[in-house]
Amino acid sequence: MNIIKNISILVILMILLSSCSTFRPLSGCPDSEIEWVDMVMINDIKYQHHFPDQTDGNIPLSIEKGSEIGKVTYKMADSACSNHKTKNGDAAYLEKGTPIFEIKGYPSSFVVVANDRVFVAEENKKAKTAGELYAMDQLVKNIYIESTEDGSRMHTFSQSSKDKFLDAWYQLKLEDVEKLYKEGKQEGKRVFLEIELNNGVTFRELYWADSNTFHSGAIGNKEIKEIIDHELSKKK
Repeated sequence: MNIIKNISILVILMILLSSCSTFRPLSGCPDSEIEWVDMVMINDIKYQHHFPDQTDGNIPLSIEKGSEIGKVTYKMADSACSNHKTKNGDAAYLEKGTPIFEIKGYPSSFVVVANDRVFVAEENKKAKTAGELYAMDQLVKNIYIESTEDGSRMHTFSQSSKDKFLDAWYQLKLEDVEKLYKEGKQEGKRVFLEIELNNGVTFRELYWADSNTFHSGAIGNKEIKEIIDHELSKKK
């Protein structure tokens, strides 16, 4: 019985030691070289920092910090394993203790700022519509179509198309992104849309024309498709 007991204990230890990495001890995180997306999570919302493309030059920002809404409690880079489950206070590259602020004039459910970097909402489980995820009403300066090769700006939406797009955007339903991926909705012709806010902050929304689907999980309607197709036809 002692032999069987010892063998059982040995097997359990081997499983525990290999759970994070085949070659590292149990506490050996990170378990590999991980290139994390530059993100932060606070108040159950995941935000991502978007880098402006070098081809567009330096984009001037006009940002006024509001109230502090939280602090980073865990830096994932150089610490977390690849199977890490993100939680409130986690950040990919921000140091522990970094304060996170709202931006005056913008909903904190949409954008926040930390260490002079703006983070845009990427995932909000409470949001049921695209308008609840990106509350952009009266906050968008321009919408651009970008090159799928180098991300450079190729075309600017007309004022009329921009307004119609934003009106239609608020009505779009959000679906689970992983579910859409498994259903093949994130395949086919891609369109890069760059959203420029009034304060100069920009972020990209990836659109699949064949399925009328956005990478954020928003499902386009007839009006959205017509607007994008119209602007694509005007692209030089």
